[in-house]
Amino acid sequence: MESSTVNIKQRFGIIGNDPILNRSIEKAIRVSPTDISVLVIGESGVGKESYPKIIHQLSNRKHNKYIAVNCGAIPEGTIDSELFGHEKGAFTGATSARKGYFEVADGGTIFLDEVGELPLTTQVRLLRVLENGEFIKVGASNVQKTNVRIVSATNLDMEKAIQKGKFREDLYYRLSTVEIKIPPLRERKEDIHLLFRKFASDFAKKYNMPTIRLDEAAQKLLNIYRWNGNIRQLRNIAEQLSVLEEERNISGSLLQTYLPDFNSNFPAIIDKKSASDFSNEREILYKVLFDMKKDLNDLKKITNHLKNEDRSVNYDKEEINIFEKSNSEHSNNDKDTGLIEIKEKEDNFNISMSSKNKFDFAEEIREEETLSIQDKELELIIKALERNNGKRKAAASELGISERTLYRKIKQHDIEL
Repeated sequence: MESSTVNIKQRFGIIGNDPILNRSIEKAIRVSPTDISVLVIGESGVGKESYPKIIHQLSNRKHNKYIAVNCGAIPEGTIDSELFGHEKGAFTGATSARKGYFEVADGGTIFLDEVGELPLTTQVRLLRVLENGEFIKVGASNVQKTNVRIVSATNLDMEKAIQKGKFREDLYYRLSTVEIKIPPLRERKEDIHLLFRKFASDFAKKYNMPTIRLDEAAQKLLNIYRWNGNIRQLRNIAEQLSVLEEERNISGSLLQTYLPDFNSNFPAIIDKKSASDFSNEREILYKVLFDMKKDLNDLKKITNHLKNEDRSVNYDKEEINIFEKSNSEHSNNDKDTGLIEIKEKEDNFNISMSSKNKFDFAEEIREEETLSIQDKELELIIKALERNNGKRKAAASELGISERTLYRKIKQHDIEL
């Protein structure tokens, strides 16, 4: 098995001697001759795409089709058509019938990358294929059969996705008959410099220049850095150094300038409050505006309470002074208007507030204060998406944020488009 593992590494360009890495390759070799469904788990950038190729090339299906599908890159509205095909006229733009991947790859292997991003409706269709090999084209009524082996991969925590209702539990167990876990680069410290040297050598040949080398300090820096982007990030750093630096001997201080957020990769004590703060200046500005809006709503609530009650409120002067001070930083004009209305109400009615009314009023104020910034943010995002018919780019432009930030917020708040 050891010699087979070495041969597989050479054949598929896998570099490293980490025991966990070797164990994952051994598992791939063992399951290859079977038709067992395999789920490859690992962080983004660890090289998950190599394992379905190993499994296919060592299986009896190697002479048939191998199709890799990035489930996260296909829009939700077209993914069923891509996977299962469609009939002519099934939807707008379907001018002719089309075969899906499961029909094209009959007898071969399909690799479903980022399978955790599949919509729930597609998950139901996929479950049927795994159970009995049957599927139905979009817009068709007849059932078709296929003999396809499915190897999938994800960087998500599938148990959490199941708990949140984003992934079917029965489908998870169908896909993960065998799980192959790929270790992140930070857990393969002995392999990091080995990988860097390989990348540096490749880029030296590609760009026809001398190979870069790391001094001892730079090598130590490689090992203590967290490498959130894993092998993909390490490769990018090696390419940048190879192209941009005239000096071929790279020092630790120079390498550090190429490592983003170097200091933030070390453990730090962060309280919960600071960890939940907004991540950029624009969001901080939104937070300030929301705070101002809440204070203005408090002022309006007091004024409206006085206008609408059958009995007027005789506010204690000390309470008015406290409220005036808390709102002076946000809106002097609205504050003055509110206090004038309060005083006019006092002059017109001059009736003291009962203890019961005070209690009810305090309850209303506390209820208003329970509104969180996240609720306001969610409300704004939903309104922007509705105004723009679900178009994220237009909604992001209206909100004044990037489309990438809006996409992250949609996932964070679990907004269904």
